[in-house]
Amino acid sequence: GSEFLAGAEAGTVALTAGRFEDSIRELDRAMAVAQDAEREALASAGNLEDWLLSWTLNEGAKRYVGEGYERALLHATSAIARLARGDLEGARVESRRANQLLESEETLYKKEYRAGGLGHFLSGLLYELDGKPDEAYIDYARMRSKGVGLALAGKALIRLGKVLGRNDEVEELEHQFGAAEPLPKGAASIVVIAGVGLGPYKRENTLTIPTPDGVLQWSVPTFERRPIAVGDLELGVQGGSAPVRTVVVEDVSVVAKENLEDRLLLLSAKSAVRAVLKREMTQKLEKEVGILGRIAGDVFSILTERADLRSWTTLPDTWQVARVFVAPGTHELRLDARGGESRALGTFELEGGETMFVFARTLETRLYTHVVGGRRIETASPTEGQGATP
Repeated sequence: GSEFLAGAEAGTVALTAGRFEDSIRELDRAMAVAQDAEREALASAGNLEDWLLSWTLNEGAKRYVGEGYERALLHATSAIARLARGDLEGARVESRRANQLLESEETLYKKEYRAGGLGHFLSGLLYELDGKPDEAYIDYARMRSKGVGLALAGKALIRLGKVLGRNDEVEELEHQFGAAEPLPKGAASIVVIAGVGLGPYKRENTLTIPTPDGVLQWSVPTFERRPIAVGDLELGVQGGSAPVRTVVVEDVSVVAKENLEDRLLLLSAKSAVRAVLKREMTQKLEKEVGILGRIAGDVFSILTERADLRSWTTLPDTWQVARVFVAPGTHELRLDARGGESRALGTFELEGGETMFVFARTLETRLYTHVVGGRRIETASPTEGQGATP
């Protein structure tokens, strides 16, 4: 019954299937719901009704417009879909919105999440594609300060620091991350952006206490991380250097858990208030109807005091990224989900300065891939995007 989740889930599925236009449309639908909710004043009739029901019935009575981390990732996911469609300006706008929303959550809860790496990476990459290395440097530096995607951010900072003449910073960075290998002349690059696994799900923590005056029941949600078959992905370039592995730039499960924990005090307080109100209702029913009223009130309290278990379930467990620079020319590529399937992507011709993208998603051991850019020399598999080669 949530328009937000309907759009978010459908948009993620479309992105995995490589239907990028459909993905953008569905994600935009979810964004419209979230933005409308953020603009509504508390005094509006519909919002006031939701607010009252959440205090008297349960959290699930409210319209679901996404948790803070979900709204931030909604924009980051949209940025990926827009990048796949070649809409660089739209991708830049969405990555900026993702970072702004995350920063507002951090301000609200007075803490800094180890999050935002996906938005900052996309923003930095887009600035590079736009020929603005100084702006890109800022985004990669933010990744470093937040401690996300360090291996990737460190190498990018060294590479851009040399271009910008920041020799003192480059020396410090090389001491921390090691010297970067020299790039081939007129290098092209291949970027892998992968969603790995399925994100966490909510389960219910309930405490029921019988009292002489009626049942008291508290119920709050908690996140559980799912088992993950694939740890990371590895991009192999035949005849090139050693395969490059993806690094985690956004740990969705960790961020979701931290974001929920920051709201648990309020959720627990609301559940306690509801428990007291329902017990008072039970006492009134017992006085008016007798034992049947008492039974009805207790049953009502137990059945209605439930935690809100709604969440964006098709998010990946982690967003991971890899980038490799290659000489212009023809390259045969392969992507391996370590612990899962592998896929021969095909042979592509890359021009100097070109950036090719591999968008990937793993679900259990299954690997889905979609290549954007480059000139395909031969087709690797007739079932691209639908499975894997042995």
